[in-house]
Amino acid sequence: MPRLAAASLVGTAVEFYDFFVYGTAAALVLGPLFFPTFSPLAGALAAFGTFGVGFVARPLGSVLFGHIGDRHGRRPVLMASLLLTGGATVAVGCVPTYDAIGVLAPLLLLVLRFLQGLGLGGEWGGAVLLTAEHAPPERRALWSSFPQVGPSLGFLLANGVVLGLSAGLSEAQFTQWGWRVPFWAAGVLALVGLWLRSSLAESPRFLEIDDHARVPFAEVVRDHWRLVLLTGGALAVGYAIFYSVSTWSLAYATDRLGVDRSVALTCVMAAVAVKGALTPVMALLGDRYGRRPLCLAGCAAAALWMFPMVALLATGAALPMFAGFLGAMLAFITMFAVIAAYLPELYEPRIRCTGAAVGYNLGGVIGGALTPLAATALAEQGGRVPWGVGAYLTAIALLSLGCFALLPETRPVPAGAAGPVSATG
Repeated sequence: MPRLAAASLVGTAVEFYDFFVYGTAAALVLGPLFFPTFSPLAGALAAFGTFGVGFVARPLGSVLFGHIGDRHGRRPVLMASLLLTGGATVAVGCVPTYDAIGVLAPLLLLVLRFLQGLGLGGEWGGAVLLTAEHAPPERRALWSSFPQVGPSLGFLLANGVVLGLSAGLSEAQFTQWGWRVPFWAAGVLALVGLWLRSSLAESPRFLEIDDHARVPFAEVVRDHWRLVLLTGGALAVGYAIFYSVSTWSLAYATDRLGVDRSVALTCVMAAVAVKGALTPVMALLGDRYGRRPLCLAGCAAAALWMFPMVALLATGAALPMFAGFLGAMLAFITMFAVIAAYLPELYEPRIRCTGAAVGYNLGGVIGGALTPLAATALAEQGGRVPWGVGAYLTAIALLSLGCFALLPETRPVPAGAAGPVSATG
């Protein structure tokens, strides 16, 4: 289990590095370079629009790679998704700007972002299922939380590279070529991830399946559509929190408040680092007390914290901003530390790769794709404190709270103990 968890963690970190480095670039430089004829606000919205395309592609990737995972195994999904996402990310770093090739530049950016999302849509299901289906039931949340640490490491790596380049290069150098370096580095990271994953064994649960679904997505839509909608709505708040902090807040702090780029990045990175470190701890609580109670607690905390978060952000001071981001990340990880165990347990093994991944990535469309766009537009209408953004995030938290309330508990209970036992194992 340690070797399997480590390989899943590293591979997921590489995939999310690819995805996050685009979000950071969208917040900092893509607007002026690829949409120079737009106003600053319109350029930011256009850059975040290409960012959102990746989320729209993720459920499609879930369908494509989920079919492979349910029909041919979880392991092939890990290899193919990593190749696709890594290749698309390297290509983003090679796209000429608008000044060089005109309107073709943002169009290429759009296509490559779509391919990034397509690959990441398959990555999560494969990595999580391979770990969760190998893990002993009583520690399933703990072991399957390690792929959930991957997004934190990917984010820290992506923004650490950007932070180092920002500190070491002049503004002109960073704008001319420095922003491309993190995208090129994705090629090396993808090769490392492929090497680590090449020796992984197939999931024992998959090998036990006798009647593989012929068309898994059709079966999911026909028999489990309500569950997919509930899980998508439940997970929306996690995406909204993470991308409001990691993408929109970064742009708002630097452009609207005049906060130095390095200061804003450091505040976000510090909060994400704490989130990553606490992920296994919260997962242990999920093994002890159940998945659903932690999800409900995290949603409630998020609903209560969104207004204080935007107020602390509006100060433009490092410590208050960090406190606001940290509170949001703690609410986020209370839910998402157990999601990698919770979602697979909600779906039967024969359609699990498709169902869990589609539900997970549908939450990304609801909560992740629109949040930077909506928050940017809402913040423009308000004063220094973007209360509209707080209201928007609170509404998403309440939506997710209602969805989690309608989902069942799935934590396996040891033989002889009282309580419901997970039906799907």
